[in-house]
Amino acid sequence: MTVVPKLQTSFTQRDYNMSDYRIGVITMPVFKAGVTPLSNLITIICSLSKNVLLITGGEGYDLFRNDKRLKTLRISHNTSTFIIKRMFNFIIPQFKISFYIFKTRNQIDIFIFFLGGDILLFPMLTACLFRKKVLILFPSSTIKIHTLNHDPLVFILKFLHRGTCTFADKLIVYAESLIGDYSLGRWAEKIVIAHDHYIDFDRFEIKNGYLSRECIVGYIGRLSTEKGVQHFVQALPAILKDRKELRILIGGDGPLKKNIETALQTEKLRDYVDLPGWVSNEDYPGYLNRLRLLVLPSYTEGLPYTILEAMTCGTPVLATPVGAIPDIIIDGKTGFIMKDNSPECIAENVIRALSSPDLEKIVKNGRRFVDENFTFEKTVGIWRSILRD
Repeated sequence: MTVVPKLQTSFTQRDYNMSDYRIGVITMPVFKAGVTPLSNLITIICSLSKNVLLITGGEGYDLFRNDKRLKTLRISHNTSTFIIKRMFNFIIPQFKISFYIFKTRNQIDIFIFFLGGDILLFPMLTACLFRKKVLILFPSSTIKIHTLNHDPLVFILKFLHRGTCTFADKLIVYAESLIGDYSLGRWAEKIVIAHDHYIDFDRFEIKNGYLSRECIVGYIGRLSTEKGVQHFVQALPAILKDRKELRILIGGDGPLKKNIETALQTEKLRDYVDLPGWVSNEDYPGYLNRLRLLVLPSYTEGLPYTILEAMTCGTPVLATPVGAIPDIIIDGKTGFIMKDNSPECIAENVIRALSSPDLEKIVKNGRRFVDENFTFEKTVGIWRSILRD
């Protein structure tokens, strides 16, 4: 595996003044799951530059369209199950983004492609045509997600992905292990290991002591194949067999919602499971403070905010060793790692985690780890060094 050094973050304003740099952030239309990462990245960039442009759509546009810190331009993206129409609907936003890049070519110096940006080949070529610096920030692997969901257009996405990575100046991933996981090894000389994560410690805090909580085990996130939530549902009969006092929380929305509801009815587990739907940002810390254990059985991840926010709220996490998760969760010290996301493995490890004699110590270790590594100041330092380079 290619070893890529992490960026140094000990820069001061005297070292490099970012305020005059003009920075654009580009995404595909952003929906519920992408609001938090986009919001955090924009807050970081706005703290470094007074000239920020955001090109996005969906809830991302709704969130920032009236924000006076930046200028926001809207794109749209229609969905369809018909392949030809899907291809057409995917190309149109790319041309619109390219037009916006052309229109703002004298206003922006650096473009950051984010949240689906790794397949925006036409906008990438447009930015390169006008000699702009371009970074791709990988919150996850678009290709891997579409592959896991058996998307028939994945071969086209792979072509677009290869082109964007080839023309970009830098590729930013959250952990060294993701270089191989995302098949980025051929561009190793461009890769930077860094993240855009920080925690709002005013919102995420321990409000309910761990031992005073009800025995609730939960999953909160998108209900989709790549998240492995379907296997968590399949594991519930084994989990509840000998732990009748447990209650289950499955919060979120997505394409698997109806399948999950049907499975719970078939297994006669509906009385044990709370399905609140999508959990809003305002309610999210409260839900984390209810849990004795958060389960994240994903097939693929970058560095999920969920685990950091849970640890900050004093909630231990059980997760698969994918993405940057092993850099955060050390089994038995800052949380729990399970070998895979098979229902049998999930059930076995949920019982193991809940039975651990070191749970209170693990909760404290997890909170301390986040406190030391994911402050706003430290993350801004990382991005100052990226843009300075």
